[in-house]
Amino acid sequence: MPQVDPSWRRAMGVVVVWGSLWALPWLAVGLDFGWGSTFAQVYAFFSQMAVVTFGGAYAVLAYVAQEAVVTFGWLQPGEMIDGLALAETTPGPLVLVLTFVGFLAPYRDSAGLDPLWAGFLGAALTTWATFVSCFLWIFLGAPYIERLRSNKALSGALAAITAAVVGVILNLAIWFGLHVVFKEVGRLVWGPLNVAVPVFHTIDWLALVLCVLAAILVFRTRIGMLWTLALFGAIGLGTGLLP
Repeated sequence: MPQVDPSWRRAMGVVVVWGSLWALPWLAVGLDFGWGSTFAQVYAFFSQMAVVTFGGAYAVLAYVAQEAVVTFGWLQPGEMIDGLALAETTPGPLVLVLTFVGFLAPYRDSAGLDPLWAGFLGAALTTWATFVSCFLWIFLGAPYIERLRSNKALSGALAAITAAVVGVILNLAIWFGLHVVFKEVGRLVWGPLNVAVPVFHTIDWLALVLCVLAAILVFRTRIGMLWTLALFGAIGLGTGLLP
């Protein structure tokens, strides 16, 4: 393949083209529905998310879950868990759970539109904001990749970031685990410390037993993730249908 030489002219062209494709939908919904509308908020939030987060879908979801549930109140913790389960069990990248979030937010605050069509518009805006930014960074940074790979200082920084991403994913696992096992989760705020604290008397014993059994099957018997998901998905569906 031909080598593309980096240049300021090329970089500015990439920024203009992909930056315009990124900004135009936000201007359209802001001028049409208002800058304080859910549509504008959804597009601005997921644009910001696309810029400041990296490390894979699990690292992104920790930030999105916190903001969408706690800060904006677009959906409940249980619905965020439903979105993750839907993304895990359907084809396509896991990050498409963001489309689920982008659908529910305007579905409940439709700015005068039919809620279903408002949800579709929110889902489309979310998907566009999430993926168009990727093309901007890919085309902008591609000519510099080989040069950056040989930079030892940058390689060391990326190794440190990788370790931090592991911590972020652990935080996501704890957040989802608490909201699965406990029906109510509070917050402990002490100075700069702000952590989730379960309300112990609201424990869901069935969910706890299923989580423990699933962990045993995955880590001890090693029957495989697909079989485990199929088995406990069927158990969850069966128990949900019980009176």
